Amino acid sequence: MQQNKISILSTRSLDDELILDAESKDISIEVVPFIKTEPISSRELEKRIKKASMSTTVVFTSANAVEIVASELKEQKPQWKIFCIGYGTRRIVAKHFGDDSIAGVADSAKELAKAVVDANVSQVVFFCGDRRRDELPALLKQNKVNLEDIVVYNTIATPQKIEKKYDGILFFSPSAVKSFFDNNIPGDQTVLFAIGGTTADEIKTFSTNKVVISDMPEAKGLLDKIISYFQVNSIHH
Repeated sequence: MQQNKISILSTRSLDDELILDAESKDISIEVVPFIKTEPISSRELEKRIKKASMSTTVVFTSANAVEIVASELKEQKPQWKIFCIGYGTRRIVAKHFGDDSIAGVADSAKELAKAVVDANVSQVVFFCGDRRRDELPALLKQNKVNLEDIVVYNTIATPQKIEKKYDGILFFSPSAVKSFFDNNIPGDQTVLFAIGGTTADEIKTFSTNKVVISDMPEAKGLLDKIISYFQVNSIHH
């Protein structure tokens, strides 16, 4: 075993195969989740999702929201036009609602809002978590798109103190960034990796450390970015 492994903290759970792949390239990943999500379960929400199944256009910016809505609708397949964030979320949409349902894909909430506006949609249902950011709703309302938010899960911060200093820290959402910085300040040399631009912007409100953004907004893309980053910028302690 080499002693000079790159040490990485992931603020969210990762698939074992991604951790093993990194391990094979001398990158050791420890997982400490800084948020958890809980589906909302209520008769009122059930009714709203059923009613939304009659709508024509819906928006998803999180795979969590897709899974929850799909399980609520069970076998029912609404005739939706779906606008969603790419990669992971897009895959889950295709799995539950079929590729044909996807009307538009973008890498960020802002770009997704532009895609909806460009498609001349007048009304959308946005399935989201309770901590969803305002970029997408604000842009849609600005462009006179009638928007109904349906909150299907709660995001709960699970902040904790981390004593160890890492070479890199992975962030997958603005909520996890806030939760991490509640109790922690990364070392000056620690590189902070963000799943996308929105998460990177949140990191920059707390830290002046180097921020590297994934080329693809999904876990595998972020892991690939870390591997290529440290291959180029090898660290020896």
